[in-house]
Order: sequence, then structure tokens, then C-alpha cells
Amino acid sequence: MQSQNHDKIEEGIRVRFAPSPTGYLHIGGARTAIYNWLFAKKHNGVFILRIEDTDVERSTADSIKGIIDGLNWLGIDWDEGPYFQSKYIEEHKNAALRLVESGHAYKCFCTKEELDVKRQASLAAKRSVQYDWTCRRLSPETIAAKEAQGLPYVIRFKVPDQQGGICVHDAVYGPIEKQYEDIEDFVISRSDGSPLYLLSNAVDDIRDGITHVIRGQDGLANTPRQVLIYEALGARCPVFAHMPLTLDLKKRKISKRTHGELVSVQFYRDHGFLSWALVNFLVLLGWHTSDDREIFSREELIDAFSLEGIGRANSIFNYTPGDPKFFTDPKALSINSHFLRTLPIEKIAELVKDEFVKEGIWNPVYDGDKRRWFLSTLNLIRSRFHTLKDFPYLGRAYFSEDFPVDPKALKKRVLNYPNLKELMPQLADRMEQIEDWTLQTTEEAVRDFIQGLEEKPGIIINAIRTSVTGQLAGPGIFDVLTAIGKERVIKRLRRVPELFEEIQE
Repeated sequence: MQSQNHDKIEEGIRVRFAPSPTGYLHIGGARTAIYNWLFAKKHNGVFILRIEDTDVERSTADSIKGIIDGLNWLGIDWDEGPYFQSKYIEEHKNAALRLVESGHAYKCFCTKEELDVKRQASLAAKRSVQYDWTCRRLSPETIAAKEAQGLPYVIRFKVPDQQGGICVHDAVYGPIEKQYEDIEDFVISRSDGSPLYLLSNAVDDIRDGITHVIRGQDGLANTPRQVLIYEALGARCPVFAHMPLTLDLKKRKISKRTHGELVSVQFYRDHGFLSWALVNFLVLLGWHTSDDREIFSREELIDAFSLEGIGRANSIFNYTPGDPKFFTDPKALSINSHFLRTLPIEKIAELVKDEFVKEGIWNPVYDGDKRRWFLSTLNLIRSRFHTLKDFPYLGRAYFSEDFPVDPKALKKRVLNYPNLKELMPQLADRMEQIEDWTLQTTEEAVRDFIQGLEEKPGIIINAIRTSVTGQLAGPGIFDVLTAIGKERVIKRLRRVPELFEEIQE
């Protein structure tokens, strides 16, 4: 049993992210990029971006742009590239021919029809479906004759005809053994001369000096065959580290085909996620520290990351289609809200501005005298928000008269109490008398007003909140009143009777 064991972390680490540009950058691909990027950063290595664009029909310029834009947004920078696999096709073809010349591969003239017949016969006999070496046994004279006839052929790798096999020590899954007899002579080049993934990928990794291949668990089955190619080309094998799969709640692998845009990086960007929060979340889909820590800065994550922290169990991505405000894994939202609460407020203001502009509620005065009020208001309301989209939606009442009213909150906090139709305008009259609109004066005015009523204080307080913000919950009510301001609060309280009229209509 040949053993490939390269656990030791050496100097000159070189890793790569090699996506196929057949769509947007999805979270599975992003996680692969992040793991490679972190590993390179941790060991002062080189992170290479290589675009495997040899599928001409499916690879598009828009897809390539989507991948690059997604990585840039996440903050995943590369040291070399992007290299394009299509530029090296001749190198891949020459590698296939070299393997034929060295006796590690051979030309196979079997037609698809012939192979189908053999496959059906094997299935009927309940035998293992493997190529039967028909062309491996051809004499040089027969091969030359077939070539002279212009018969098309593929190139198959010649798996050793001997006892034993390959043992690859995966940095995550441990020893992976495969007997030679269980590996069929696999195709490395098509009949039109174009190389297959197994060959192209190995040749590119050799050329780029890749020391560690960190990829999804679905690549594990290919590893023994790629090891054979490395050895046949006289190259040292990299260290392999396979990440567990990411599944949905139905235990299906997360994929573009099954889940669509809900698993694209761009979707999260467009729905108000912070880029580093998404990086932080994606890292945790299959990796953890010994103390199960979940929140990291960039520097902390680079320092903490190791291949030993990658687990073997598949991770679950608990996305929930539906409400665009709560569309994804609760942990993802929790991590995003953490960074919304803790980032410097100036940074939040910078990010929120784009959202306000999109919603048509950006006010140029937020860059002038009202800057302090703007920042303090953002700081007040961000503690309950999950995404940047919440600021112009759930927080819209602080910045615009055109704000949404939660119908459940309205019914529960206002419309269920008919006497509020008269009480809220009366409170507005009381608050209009306040000369210095502060946290203290607004609280005193409301408390004094409540003392003369039979209604419980909580009913009045809740009614005020819903009347002026449209929401069921939020920051402390007197902080809310101070932030929204005297004129707008009074106007909204006096509008409460209209709400009763609207519901009757």
C-alpha cells in the first residue's frame, strides 16, 4: 500500500481557490475560498485564485465577474491570479501525451456503444462496472493501424496491475485507502483531445506549486486517482484536507441548482449582511475552536484557524425562505446583528447611507449640523436590528413620515383600546407645552399625563410606541421620543383618531 502522508506544515505554503464560473459565487464556494485564504494568511503563504473556465458552454464573463466581485466584497484578497485554466489547455494535452509515452496511460478506441454493452453485461452479471482493459492489451501494431484509420480515441490512465493500493492521509478524515483493483482505468482526455478535470486540475496544481489542497468532501473520491496522476508526472503530492459538506434541513447538499439565489454571496450582500459577518458565519460551517468561540475579528480568525479545527460531520445551513428580513440561518442573523451592534457607529453610518439612498430617504443634512443626531439615533436603534435593511425598514419612522405600521402591533397596542382615540391627541396637547424637549422632560410629561387616567401605564406607553414608530417593540420609549423629535411625535399622536376611522372603513 503506497502511503501519501504530508502532515507537516512547511514553509512556502501555496493554496488555491479554483471555482468553475458557471454561475454566481455561492456560499459553499465562498467557504472553500475562506478556508484556503485563512490557511495562507496563518502561515504567511500564498493564496491563488484560479478560474477553471474550460467548460465553454457554461462559463461566462458574467459568472467570472460574479465570483471576483463576491470575493472582493467578502474581503478575500488573493496573492496571485486570477489565472484562467483555459490558457493552459495545450499544457494539459501535452501532459496526457507524456503519460502515454511513459507507459502510464494508453489510447482507448472503444466506442460509447461498445462500452454501454459491456456495462449492461456487468450489471446483469452483478459484477463491478469497470473498464475491461480491451485497449490496454492492444499491441503497438494494432494501435498504429487504428490510428491510421482515423478512429477516435480517448486516453485512459493505466492503474497499476498489482496488489496493494493508495493510502492518502487526509488532514481532516485521516487515512483514505483505495485498492488498485477498485480503481478502473479512468479517462483523462476526451476523443477531441480536451483534457478532463482530474488531469487539468493536477497539472495546474503542479505548475502552481500547490502544497495543500483544501476543498469540499465531495472531492474525496477523486483523490486516489489524482494521486496516481501526480506520481506518474513525477510530482510530489500536496497535503489534502477535505471539508465536510453543507446541507439544508432536508439533508440535501447546498447547491445553486437546488437552492438558487438563496445560497449566493450576492444575495446576502443585497439583503443587508455585513461582509465580515458572513465570513465569520461561513467559517463556522464545519470548523470550530476548542472553546467553541463564534465571534472573531479578522486578525483573531487568522490566528485561530487551523486544519485541525475542521470537523468531519456535515454542517447544516438552516435557511428559511420567506420573509426577506429573516430569510436565513438564525446563527447567521445573530452574528450579523452582533457586528451591527459593535462596529464603530461611523462605519454603520457609512453602510446605512447606501440603504437610505436606495429607499429614497437619505437626507443631505445628515452630513451637516444634524450629524450628531443622526449618529446617536443609529446607535439607539441598531441594538435590535439584524441586517442593514432593517434601518430603512424597521427604523424608518426615525427618518421619514412614510414608515410602515405593523398591523398586529396596531391592533394589539392601539385599536383594542377605543379610548385612545381621545387620549392620544390629549397627550399631544400636553407634550406641545414642553419647551426643552429632552429625555427627562418627555418622561415627566408622559408620567404626569398617565397619573390622571384610569388606564394602566403600560397601555399608554405601548400605544405611544406604536403610534409614533409603527412597531411593537424598540428602545426605551423616552429615548425614542427624544430621537424622533417634538414636532413629529405630536403630529403622529394627533393622527391616532384617523387610524380608528381607517379601520372602520
